[in-house]
This record gives sequence, structure tokens and C-alpha cells, in this order.
Amino acid sequence: MRVALCGRNLDELKRILADFPVRVDASAPDVVISYGGDGALLGAERAFPGLPKCPIRDRSTSPKCPEHGEEHVIAQLVAGELAETHLIKLEARTSTDTSVVGINDVVISKRNIASAVRCRLWLGDELYKNQIVGDGLVIATPFGSTGYYRSITHSLFRVGIGLAFNNSTEPLDHLVIADETGVTVEVIRGPAVLLADNDPARISLDEGDCIRVARMRTGTVVLGLDIFRCPVCCRLRQEDA
Repeated sequence: MRVALCGRNLDELKRILADFPVRVDASAPDVVISYGGDGALLGAERAFPGLPKCPIRDRSTSPKCPEHGEEHVIAQLVAGELAETHLIKLEARTSTDTSVVGINDVVISKRNIASAVRCRLWLGDELYKNQIVGDGLVIATPFGSTGYYRSITHSLFRVGIGLAFNNSTEPLDHLVIADETGVTVEVIRGPAVLLADNDPARISLDEGDCIRVARMRTGTVVLGLDIFRCPVCCRLRQEDA
């Protein structure tokens, strides 16, 4: 099996991999192993879009239950025993044809910390709100609903696309819409910024700019996501914090 590696402390991971029939080959990998937390997985998808990902938490920073150590997960990977989870991806494309892609979320946020953003919002072809004033908008996948979306709404969802309004001046309930529904946002007053996941790339937005957010036709496959998000391991990390 050929694997590419993403994350930190990769020397430790390579040492573990030496005991398995695995060859590190970033030029033509069969699977990408991300070593670290959620951020490492997001970065691995940007570096190798569409290729199967196997996320493994770094033992130096993340205590794990006895069943989910690195060696255990890698043995299951080599044996083809890890469960597959298919994740959707979102693409946000501006009226100037620049774009960002995320498996977690797409965020439109204020660029000036002292100034709110004003936006107009369409769901499909229907105008939903003529004006939304606040710190911005988070458009999340079910996978990403455990992150920024949850911190705003204190909720999760399993299917569809979620919209969370960040610190809006008027009370606005969060939304979960069908994942085939496109979302269009027009910046009425900026400046604002568009980003996806933990990508350091930023797209500046100004008055009149429009952003179209839609589910991509192709997503990505994550192997062993149930292990990566094991509740027992999660509890051990919280106790160790």
C-alpha cells in the first residue's frame, strides 16, 4: 500500500509504519494518512483532494483508548477493515470566479473588526432575507457542524447544509436546508472576507460582490472516522486537558 502523510510529528508516524507493508509515496498514494487532529485532516484534503483519507490522532497530544492506538488503526487500514464514511464538500465561488472549497464549512466574515457586514441571502432562487447585519455567516456540512456551526447554534445536524448567523443584530434562527439547495449571498456593505475550513487563503469581498455556495458533485472518503471520533478517546482527551 502506498500512502502519503500529512500533519505533524511525522517521524514518529514513519517509525510506526515501518512495521507494516506500507510505502510512503506522495506522488501516487492509494490513501492519505493525516496525523494530528481535525485540522490535519482538513489540510490533507486540500493537499490531496478526493483521495481516501485515514485520520489518526497523534499519541503525543491525544490520549486514546486501548483499542484505537496508531498500530491498531494502521493494521485495520492495511487489512481493509476500516469503515468508509462519504463526506460532502462545499464550493463557494465569487462573481469574479475565484473559489474556495471545504469539507467543514464556508465562512463569510467581517474583514474590519470594528464594522459589521450587511448581506442579502437567497436559498435556491428564493430571496430569504433582504438584509442580514452581523459578524457573518457560516455554511456548514454535517461533518463541519461539530465546529464553528456548533459554537454559534449549540446544535448539530446529520443531513443537509446548515446556515448559522454569527452575532446578527436581529434574532435569526439557524437553518438546515437540503444539500442540493444552492445558497447565494450578496455583500451589501463590506468589507468582508471569504474562507473555507482552516485554509489560510482568504478572498476579500466588497460591496456588490456575490458568492454562490453549493455542494460539489464529488466528495471525499474518510476511513475509520468512527475511530477518529471515538467518544471514549474524546473523554480521555478532555480529562487530560
